Amino acid sequence: MPNHIQHVVVPGTFDPVTLGHVDVINRARHLFPRVTVAVAESRTKRGVGTTFTLEERVDMLRQALEDEGVSELGGIVVLPFTGLLVDFCRQQGAGGVVKGLRAMTDFEYELQQADLNAHMAPDIESVFVMSSPGFGYVSSSVVRELASLGSDVRSMVPECVAERLRIHYADER
Repeated sequence: MPNHIQHVVVPGTFDPVTLGHVDVINRARHLFPRVTVAVAESRTKRGVGTTFTLEERVDMLRQALEDEGVSELGGIVVLPFTGLLVDFCRQQGAGGVVKGLRAMTDFEYELQQADLNAHMAPDIESVFVMSSPGFGYVSSSVVRELASLGSDVRSMVPECVAERLRIHYADER
């Protein structure tokens, strides 16, 4: 009898969380009974660190999932994590990792990560979910760039995130 995955981790930096992220989390929850959204510390992301602190990103993600009605499904937990993803999965008792893909460039990077994870933890499955067509162009880096230039990003992020971005970049000007 096959061993069915009951619990998955959806990892990311979520700097900031986008509607594309929310979509992947929502879809993961429809596929699996339990979803842990793992917000990575990522102190040295691209050599400059993150725009928002780990605590801010966890808070924004929790609020965004609540505002978008995703947390009403139940079975979703948002937690911060540091270190190796496979270690976090084992600590949480998760049997899989769900990653969203927008384009071939995402696939190449994520396949490398999945292969490495499979080498370190063959018992943890990688599951790829294609981005919904309306979110293929949305990324956290695009959102940050547009927000830093004063653009309205409400079509790409939950309202609570748009407000945090507005305040963050208004303080920098």
